Amino acid sequence: MKATDLEQRILKQSLLCTVMIAGLGIAVGILSGSLAIIFDGMFSALDAAMCSLSLLVTRLLQQESSRRFQHGFWHIEPLVLVFNGSLLAVLCFYAFINAVKGLLDGGRELEFGWGVFYAVVVAAFCFFMFWREWRVNRVIDSELLGLDIKSWLMSACISSALLLAFSIAWLLERIGQGHLTPYIDPGVLALLTLVLIPMPIGTVIGAVKEVLLITPPDLEHELRDLMQQLTADYGFVKHSHYATRVGRGLFVEVHIVLPEAMEHAGVRQLDHIRDRISRAIGESGPDRWLTVAFTRDPRWL
Repeated sequence: MKATDLEQRILKQSLLCTVMIAGLGIAVGILSGSLAIIFDGMFSALDAAMCSLSLLVTRLLQQESSRRFQHGFWHIEPLVLVFNGSLLAVLCFYAFINAVKGLLDGGRELEFGWGVFYAVVVAAFCFFMFWREWRVNRVIDSELLGLDIKSWLMSACISSALLLAFSIAWLLERIGQGHLTPYIDPGVLALLTLVLIPMPIGTVIGAVKEVLLITPPDLEHELRDLMQQLTADYGFVKHSHYATRVGRGLFVEVHIVLPEAMEHAGVRQLDHIRDRISRAIGESGPDRWLTVAFTRDPRWL
């Protein structure tokens, strides 16, 4: 099975499971009176919407370039990551504000039986989905699937924290400290949002760098070392290179000023240099755009 087909199949399954988790979370949150569980359900609902968008993007990435989109659709992938990560960050921030308000208002009374049931079932399922997608993504290395994996991990952490919180609340009631239990739900929600918000923010920062065509430092160092080695081997007068990553697309341009001794170099020799550059960069395939230009005039750099 092709990597893109496998990616789409996993995202479809993830979408279905996320919708089920979202519905369960919102329903149990209303029944138990827990804002933290409702937050978990809303988080899953938003994740389902973003998973649908990711699925659409994977289908676009399979299409060939057109006269209108001559460089393909790679740029859509980081845009989706920015949009998704931003919404998750806003949701976390909004939930944190509600949690603080709940603490100031004296907390909320909860039905802990529903909460424990929900937390156990959802935590186990989310950890399973995280493990399953992580295994697949080790092979296909998809950024969109990677974001979905982060979402499952975040959901699993939320549910695990809820289970711990409800267990503590149950214990407090048993030891005669039931007056503290109303603060458990908003307290856990505030803590969860503070812990989780760096994850979508990190995704947004990385995707914005791709949207702005910022060259990854490791790619720049790799190309610089490669060109220094080739200059030592062939005596190039001058060279320049430009590279960036956009989604799963890799774009590399190399411009070389040949020495006088290579002024009449044949196509075979120049293609040999191109081949060395190509093999050193790696990642050959439809997602890589490599241009290597030769000249004797430095003005063309």
